[in-house]
Amino acid sequence: QVQLVESAGGLVQPGGSLRLSCAVSRSIFTVAAMGWYRQGPGKQREFVARITNSGTTEFANAVKGRFIISRDNAKNTVQLQMNSLKPEDTAVYYCNARSLGRDDWGQGTQVTVSS
Repeated sequence: QVQLVESAGGLVQPGGSLRLSCAVSRSIFTVAAMGWYRQGPGKQREFVARITNSGTTEFANAVKGRFIISRDNAKNTVQLQMNSLKPEDTAVYYCNARSLGRDDWGQGTQVTVSS
């Protein structure tokens, strides 16, 4: 099992940027893929971005070109850089670790995009 702890989210104006970080309890080399998901008000949880342990990235169409996912192998962290934020990006963001068919989740962090 992997423990995941997200950094605090926050309130940001439309067009602004915010960076989320996820601390992983063990070497992320042992995790096949790290990702971010989100759940907006009244919506189901949805995929946002993923990075594999080989560095391959994947993004949801809604965030492609605006969000960047990266990993710091030395610090066992995964970051989500969110740019050009829109009100529809408002959601609770969850860090995800996927390996050997198992999903582990962080507790979630609130991101609100509003003027």
